[in-house]
Amino acid sequence: MIKALVIGYGSIGKRHVKNLLTLSNIQVIVYTKRKDLEKENKKIIFYNNLQKCLKEKPTIGIVANETSNHIKVATILAQNGIDIFLEKPLSDSIKGVNNLLKIVEKKNLITQMGCNFRFYPPIMKIKKYIEENRIGRIISVQVENGSYLPDWHPNEDYSEGYAAKQKLGGGVILTQIHEIDYLYWFFGKIDYISSISGKYSDLKLDVEDISVSILKFKNKIIGELHIDFLQRPQFKRCKIRGTKGSIEWNSDENNVKKFNIKNQQWEIIPIKNNYKLSSKEKINSMYVEEIKHFIKCVKSRTKTINPLIQGIETLKIALRVKKS
Repeated sequence: MIKALVIGYGSIGKRHVKNLLTLSNIQVIVYTKRKDLEKENKKIIFYNNLQKCLKEKPTIGIVANETSNHIKVATILAQNGIDIFLEKPLSDSIKGVNNLLKIVEKKNLITQMGCNFRFYPPIMKIKKYIEENRIGRIISVQVENGSYLPDWHPNEDYSEGYAAKQKLGGGVILTQIHEIDYLYWFFGKIDYISSISGKYSDLKLDVEDISVSILKFKNKIIGELHIDFLQRPQFKRCKIRGTKGSIEWNSDENNVKKFNIKNQQWEIIPIKNNYKLSSKEKINSMYVEEIKHFIKCVKSRTKTINPLIQGIETLKIALRVKKS
């Protein structure tokens, strides 16, 4: 049996717990500072003391607490020889990251970053087409992710959430690191970053709510990145231009399209099991698939699709965006 320790019981922690309970042969333990949850679910063991959690000898740890506390908790798990799934972003600073990596490598631990868009069918299809050189040499890419922060969890006070607070590691750049992550996944490391970021809205927060960046990847690809907490309705898009055509996706149409330069037409690329991000019933599929992938890699002792070392690279990019 796999014993899964989930650290943090906010919205993402609850999602992971719910998904773990759908899988067979898994015992769920939750570490949370709340003291009123003992009777919430008989299938879950709740503790408000981390040492008591560790005495249960968990097999895997899922770090889903505030961003600013990720490294501290992950290091404790690593020191105890526990394989780790870390919610994005890895942290809000580079402090302690290299030490965590050293422990992970010394103990040969399996790690995975919780960047669920690597398991979203349209993004996976784009990645496949890039690898297959379907549009030739890539020249440029444009990525956008805009959504209105108060709409994320309508029944909660957004101003009290980690995304709105600097001390908890919030801000649009780190909170919406998905785009930085999949751009790194697609194209690798970045040479140059120029950004304008800051708080421009009337939202009650003390972090940046918009960031616009120009990126130059080491392989000479030019990128444009726009992320914000302001846009209504939510909208995401990705457009990639190559020497033999273009690939495009947006969250409204939710089709991946390829422009064929031979017949001068857009072609819709078939995607198996596709769904819109607006489908609350189906978007959980990404989170289920990422956890299943992690557990599979834990059992086989093989590297995951997004190990800690990649989380470090994307964190460094995000921090450079903030600094620039």
